[in-house]
Amino acid sequence: MAKKTEWWRGAVVYQIYPRSFQDDSGDGIGDLPGITRRLGHVASLGVDAIWLSPFFTSPQADMGYDVSDYCDVDPQFGTLADFDAMMAEAHRLGLKVIIDQVISHTSDQHPWFKESRTSRNNPKADWFVWADPKPDGTAPNNWLSVFGGPAWEWDGTRKQYYMHNFLASQPDLNFHNPEVQDAVLDAARFWLERGVDGFRLDTVNYYFHDEKLRDNPPHSDEGSFGLDAPDVNPYGMQNHLYDKTRPENIAFLQRMRNLLDHYDDRATVGEVGDGARSLETVAAYTAGGDKLNMCYTFDLLGPDFTAEHIRRSVEGFHEAVTDGWVCWAFSNHDVQRHVSRFIDGEAERESVAKQAATLIATLKGSVCLYQGEELGLPEADLAFEDLRDPYGIRFWPSFKGRDGCRTPMVWDAGRAHGGFSTARPWLPVPYEHAVMAVDAQEADPHSILHHYRSTLAFRKAHPALRDGAMTFLDAPDGVLAFVREGDTERLLFVFNMSREVAAFVIPSNLGRAVPLALPGYAVQESNGRIDLEPFEAFAAKCS
Repeated sequence: MAKKTEWWRGAVVYQIYPRSFQDDSGDGIGDLPGITRRLGHVASLGVDAIWLSPFFTSPQADMGYDVSDYCDVDPQFGTLADFDAMMAEAHRLGLKVIIDQVISHTSDQHPWFKESRTSRNNPKADWFVWADPKPDGTAPNNWLSVFGGPAWEWDGTRKQYYMHNFLASQPDLNFHNPEVQDAVLDAARFWLERGVDGFRLDTVNYYFHDEKLRDNPPHSDEGSFGLDAPDVNPYGMQNHLYDKTRPENIAFLQRMRNLLDHYDDRATVGEVGDGARSLETVAAYTAGGDKLNMCYTFDLLGPDFTAEHIRRSVEGFHEAVTDGWVCWAFSNHDVQRHVSRFIDGEAERESVAKQAATLIATLKGSVCLYQGEELGLPEADLAFEDLRDPYGIRFWPSFKGRDGCRTPMVWDAGRAHGGFSTARPWLPVPYEHAVMAVDAQEADPHSILHHYRSTLAFRKAHPALRDGAMTFLDAPDGVLAFVREGDTERLLFVFNMSREVAAFVIPSNLGRAVPLALPGYAVQESNGRIDLEPFEAFAAKCS
């Protein structure tokens, strides 16, 4: 077995959404050469790795999460040679590269599915989840799709239904078939041989289904998959006991880990959307050191930015997951940008954006930042005719979908489309984003961009923040206080997450507290008392 250095433990990962990062070909869609050109910006932030959302061959019905070839690059993003060049530049800059693996389902244009649907006895007939209709012609059971409606689609050739947890054009693979497991592991091996440093496993708890196809029971508190629209989607009305998170998944994750362990320094991070059971699922998937390296949940991807919620989420994770590891995120490509979720008016945007950066950088766990987060970009407000997200189109106008967080990255305030492309982009660039472009913030030493750089440098300068213990302290309402402790240091952090002035008295058992220069904040301690304005923070080294 190859030696592991656990570089991922405490790492900061920067998520790149390829369609929206940088267009170098002039077609309005981001591409791999564009990513390569902009990697210097990513490295300058002080992150450890990048995570690339899908760039594989795809009809793009779900923006690349419907894969038709796991081992090639979609022409709109470039070529395998472009991928290799991007990898080389990332590694030259000291960045690890994590790529998505979307293996719970394929596109209906994948050759595997095209063959599977031709008959009931072809070599790949059992590679997808097929089932006969009920006697009255209705679907085999009551399972629902995350994207709305039944999780079953009728196929007139086989005269059977096939299962799809997402779009009807995204049929679910049948992981009960060992040949399917072998095939997706072969695809992972292809990229490992090409030098990728790890995988983000999309919908990692959706791989297996109940072979008996039992109905899901009702559950009014289940919540959504994580696309933050539970009130408009009937998916949240079921307790998803039988269509996902099946016990057979454990053995497959062990197979995946065994594959990665034959390579140097590779890692996996799993996306777990499992409602109230998410922590239980994460614990099962990361325990024992023989499955996933780490997971992330949707706990911090909702609208709640309060001291009580942060403490409850973090303590809940570490109580439930005793020997696993978490990757925290406030934003990603599936949810409204966190600045818009957390603020009450534009006047708070900068202070909330900066405090969120400092807070997530000091929590115990790894960190995932989403492109544009370092600029404090708010959610884009798009017109219906501009939407491309099938989820948003389906549930409009109650829910506007995910396109508002997927608009292009802005680089140059004075150039058309924020410097993203010379052509009309696939999604519009709002004016309020363009004025927050990288070049504009580079010129302002007090910008959110510079705050992110200084904050990540602070994190790297203190080893306790990478993997040290974390203990919460009792604090007044609206105040979050905790200690991070490593082999050589014990650090106190205090955050006033309220909209009122607050005070915190340092517990005497922490000893002498020497204030640290926490980037962006100049809060001082006086006789053990710390006075904080709204959204201020304080740090000290305790003896």
